[in-house]
Amino acid sequence: MALLQGFLDSLVGLFYDSGLMALSWKNYAMVAIACFLLFLAIKKQYEPLLLLPIAFGMLIVNLYPPIMAPPSTEFVPVTEYMAAHGGEAANYATTVIDGIAHYNVPTNGGLLYYLYQGVKLGLYPPLIFLGIGCMTDFGPLIANPKSFILGAAAQIGIFITFIAATFIGFTNQEAGAIGIIGGADGPTAIYVTSILAPELLGPIAVAAYSYMALVPIIQPPIMKALTTKKERSVVMQQLRPVSKLEKILFPIIVTIIVALLLPSAAPLVGMLMLGNLFKESGVVDRIFKTAQNELMNIITIFLGTTVGATATGEVFLTGKTLGIIGLGLAAFAVGTACGLLFGKLMYIFTKGKVNPLIGSAGVSAVPMAARVSNKVGQEENPANFLLMHAMGPNVAGVIGSAVAAGVLISILG
Repeated sequence: MALLQGFLDSLVGLFYDSGLMALSWKNYAMVAIACFLLFLAIKKQYEPLLLLPIAFGMLIVNLYPPIMAPPSTEFVPVTEYMAAHGGEAANYATTVIDGIAHYNVPTNGGLLYYLYQGVKLGLYPPLIFLGIGCMTDFGPLIANPKSFILGAAAQIGIFITFIAATFIGFTNQEAGAIGIIGGADGPTAIYVTSILAPELLGPIAVAAYSYMALVPIIQPPIMKALTTKKERSVVMQQLRPVSKLEKILFPIIVTIIVALLLPSAAPLVGMLMLGNLFKESGVVDRIFKTAQNELMNIITIFLGTTVGATATGEVFLTGKTLGIIGLGLAAFAVGTACGLLFGKLMYIFTKGKVNPLIGSAGVSAVPMAARVSNKVGQEENPANFLLMHAMGPNVAGVIGSAVAAGVLISILG
């Protein structure tokens, strides 16, 4: 009988120690959200390389919160510790509590806590930019420098949203972190938020990557509302060939200009350009392939999983988070609209030689935004191939969002 009672007591203790008793309704709600994001990543293939690890990080931290717990100190009575270790004393510092000496026994943090330090210290986003640089062809931008205007115009949404966020109660630092969502650049959003408002990292990262993933859904209605059928049907002339020398000089010149004029943007832009120089120089094939593949993949896993793990129920399910998600969508929509409107101006000034649709690609979601511009253009004119033309504003948007991040950090950091 005593054996049975002991067994039942063990079962009851196991039940009370399980997640079924430890988790709140907010944790279960976040588990449902995580599963929905996993569905989007796997079934719909919306930015799966980042959305999948983010969603899984969100899933596991809400099922097992200690995986993100920081290291701590446990106070153990000296006599109790020695009895458990055969009378052997320890070298830990001691603290007297209620007249009893206690050892200050350090305990380890959770696995994802340590991996998250790369986000907290601002290491992962620049390394992601290194990999992006290796995969980016700046040829379309070099061939058509006017694309810089469209890439810059699409960043206006960042600053409009920043102003709006300050008016509805967010601090300047929080507003800056929210506004950067409009750049549609996940690593940049994470980098800025980790500096200006680290407590908002989970909601902002999830919002930024969700809107990046939903580019094919969010952008087309805005594109069609702000352009005419005639404008969307414009066939642009083929871009001029770009020499190898131009491609080599471009990352060097951009790095010099940005580092001198806006040092805060140098970590992101510098690593982007370093990766591109690896690619274009043709003399470091081994490290180019490593940065493009192995390093990029490893950092993507660490970044996505740990950022998702910051989205606990207590942090995510608040009114402030809903405000962030709404403002982030507004920032993205306004950035898209500004790029399109400047594209319409270029259409007018060039007397119909520029298709305004390429302006929407300036939001920086590479290369999805350029593909959407091409797709919408082909719906109006099957002979219309805008992909390479849209890649100019698209990669200009990557540089533009990094520069906007540098401006916000310089002003607010």
